[in-house]
Amino acid sequence: MTKTLQPGQILARGVCRHLSSYDFVTVVELVPTPGLRVDVMALGPKGEVWVIECKSSRADFQADSKWQGYLPWCDRFFWAVDEAFPTDLLPADTGLILADAYDAQIVRMAPEDALSAPRRKVVTRTFARHAARRLQALRDPGPAQRLAQGV
Repeated sequence: MTKTLQPGQILARGVCRHLSSYDFVTVVELVPTPGLRVDVMALGPKGEVWVIECKSSRADFQADSKWQGYLPWCDRFFWAVDEAFPTDLLPADTGLILADAYDAQIVRMAPEDALSAPRRKVVTRTFARHAARRLQALRDPGPAQRLAQGV
């Protein structure tokens, strides 16, 4: 059974593929703190942390009231949208990535607001544990399914 990807997931796939060309590793749907879930978090080769929010439509963007809460959890913040998205809606002081299912292009580099060392440690640990859980679930889905079912 093939899972149909939602529009934001399609954008995330292209973003993740593109960022790998810069030697970034990525995870999707990461929760840096309760109440927030970022679409893509990327960890760069020098430890830099980027957050990318994928927006598939005007309504999707306008319904997002939490995005500024992501800023304390990254060095750079980007929006990822497709070429049909009205980019004039996006704040000019954020990064912009144009993406599709296969690749992406950084159109506007996000300004850097470096994480403090203690916050970077927390984010990096959260990233590593999230990635390890995902890998473990792929290797051995049985325990992960039982946990999800509360068994």
